[in-house]
Amino acid sequence: MQVRNILHLGVKELRAIWRDPILLLIIVMAFSLSIYTAASAMPETLHKTPIAVIDDDQSQLSQQLIQAFRAPYFLPPEPIDSQRADRLMDEGRFTFIVHIPSGLQRDVLAGNAPAIQVIVDATRMSQAFTGNGYIQAIIQQELMAFTQTDIDIPVQLSLRARFNPQLNASWFSAINEVISQITMLSIILTGAALLREREHGTVEHLLVMPITPFEIMAAKVWSMALIVLIAATLSLIIVVQSALNIPIAGSLGLFMVGMTIHLFATTSLGIFLASFARTMPQFGLLLILVILPMEILSGGMTPRESMPDIIRWIMSAAPTTHFIELSQAILFRGAGLSIIWPQLLALVVIGLALFVIALKRFRKTLASMA
Repeated sequence: MQVRNILHLGVKELRAIWRDPILLLIIVMAFSLSIYTAASAMPETLHKTPIAVIDDDQSQLSQQLIQAFRAPYFLPPEPIDSQRADRLMDEGRFTFIVHIPSGLQRDVLAGNAPAIQVIVDATRMSQAFTGNGYIQAIIQQELMAFTQTDIDIPVQLSLRARFNPQLNASWFSAINEVISQITMLSIILTGAALLREREHGTVEHLLVMPITPFEIMAAKVWSMALIVLIAATLSLIIVVQSALNIPIAGSLGLFMVGMTIHLFATTSLGIFLASFARTMPQFGLLLILVILPMEILSGGMTPRESMPDIIRWIMSAAPTTHFIELSQAILFRGAGLSIIWPQLLALVVIGLALFVIALKRFRKTLASMA
């Protein structure tokens, strides 16, 4: 009887989501457009950056330098004169303006060290910081090729990039966005399901029925977890693998197992947070206080090894910490069960603890409404 009640109540939640076009749109957008945007925008790398050149030398070397600024990092360099440089920079037309001085080729051949000025629009912080290094490397490479001289380096580094040989930032961005959306939507949907019952007054109807708080909570947990599980899996297959052509190194089935356990923890957390809120705006404020630290401090944006010890110790109790480690190990490095079992065990323990705490709070909330 208890299993049947949990099943029927969960189906009721699925029907409620199906009848809510706004929530359906949020789910679809979160696992499609958000993933594609995160992979395509790549604000930390150069992509079709506007650049202009002031060529006062008009030499073979200056033309060689101009031609070196090529796609996909830069748009075709636009020639301008020095009188227009400040005005164009003030208008935000270019991120970089390279000023090649007169007599550059003559000075280089004579063994002198001429200065090439690079004007940077630092309001475009991410491109300005990265592009400065790109431009220096390009100019240095072209000068060495023109003079046909090599710099004597005592040690040569042989670099091999594993798991992402081309150092493509979109691989990391897209998969991390999927991981982030799994956590966020599972908490939001579960909390919204509970608050919808309260705002519509249907909680009182449930209280007079022969069902227990455990059955109500378990129904919301499995139904919301199922929605996120299906949406995230389809996103990995359709958006990440097919549309973005991003390879997944490990087993998708093993990742789904880890995601299921993680969803058990986060949906329980959603019930716990919603039990403290009376309206959706209050629940939204609680989400800001909880989700942002979980996302930022769990290792998805910055390696946990770079954080203070006290933060690492505190965040070890968060399910997102272990889920991010598990997900990155499977999806990026192709890890198997023998490697990720500690994270799975931690998620089980944290999930059970959150479920028990949330159930206790949920019972107290229902008792106050009776």
